[in-house]
Amino acid sequence: MSSGSRRFRRRRLLLVTGATGFVGRHLVSGAATRRWELIAPPSSSMDVTQRDSVLSTIGDWKPDAVIHLAYRKGDRRSIVDGSRHVAEGAAAVGARLVHMSTDVVFPGAISPYRETDPPRPIIDYGVDKFDAERAVADAAPDAVVVRTSLVYGTDHLSSSQVDLRDWLRGPAEHTPVAFFTDEIRCPVHAADLAAALAELADRRDVSGPLHVTGPEAVHRHDLALRFARHLGLEGRVGAIRSSTVAESGLVRPTRIELDVSAAAELGIRCRPVSAVLP
Repeated sequence: MSSGSRRFRRRRLLLVTGATGFVGRHLVSGAATRRWELIAPPSSSMDVTQRDSVLSTIGDWKPDAVIHLAYRKGDRRSIVDGSRHVAEGAAAVGARLVHMSTDVVFPGAISPYRETDPPRPIIDYGVDKFDAERAVADAAPDAVVVRTSLVYGTDHLSSSQVDLRDWLRGPAEHTPVAFFTDEIRCPVHAADLAAALAELADRRDVSGPLHVTGPEAVHRHDLALRFARHLGLEGRVGAIRSSTVAESGLVRPTRIELDVSAAAELGIRCRPVSAVLP
C-alpha cells in the first residue's frame, strides 16, 4: 500500500515501529492485527532518532494507531529521543499510541509492583526506558505505556533462547553457563504480548502505565531449564549451573514481579510460563 492510496483503504491503519524485531514479528504476523491495515516503515525510511523523518512519515500516513517497539539497547538516542519523536508524531495526527516499556524501571522488591508504584531504575537500560516513559507522557498524555518482562517464544525464539540453544549444542567441554536463582521475573510469550498490544491499540480509554506480562514469577535458572527441555536438549541441562546476583558482584534488579490485575480487569491475560513450557 502506498501513502497515496490511503484514502481508498477500508480498514483502519496501524503503524508499527520495530516490526522486524522479536515482538514486532509476532505482532505483524498474528491474528490480532488482521483487522488492521498495517504499515511498518523500515529504519532506512523512518529513523526514530531523526525527528523530522518521524513527523514526516507519520504525518504522511496519518495512522489511526501507532505501536512503538523500535529501539537499540544501549543507545539512549533511540530509546529516549526516538520515543519522544514517535509520541510527538502520533499526537500531531491524533493517533492512538501504544508504547513498549520494561519491568526494569523498578529496582526489585518482594511485593508485586503496581502501576502506581514509583519507578526507581538501578541499571542504565532501566534509566533510559523510564526517561522514555516520561517523554511519551509529556508528548502524548493519552498514550498507554506497556511495561512487560522477559519475552520468549516457542516456534520463533528470542535472541537469549537462540544463544542458549547454540551454546548447549556446542562442544560438551564448554564451560558451564550459570543463571541466577535470585533474579526473579514474570516471563511472557511474545504472541500473548503481541495480542495485548493489538488489543490496546483499540482501547483509547486506557492510558498511562499498564503492566502486561505473565502472571507467574520464576527465576532465571528455572527459565533456562524450561527453555532447554522445550528445545529437546534435556541431556545437556546439567551444563546449566545456578548462581546468584550476589555471588556475581553485579548491580542489577533481583525480584521484579509485576501486578497484572489492572490488565486482567480489561480482559488482557497472558499465559503463565508453566502452561507453555512445562
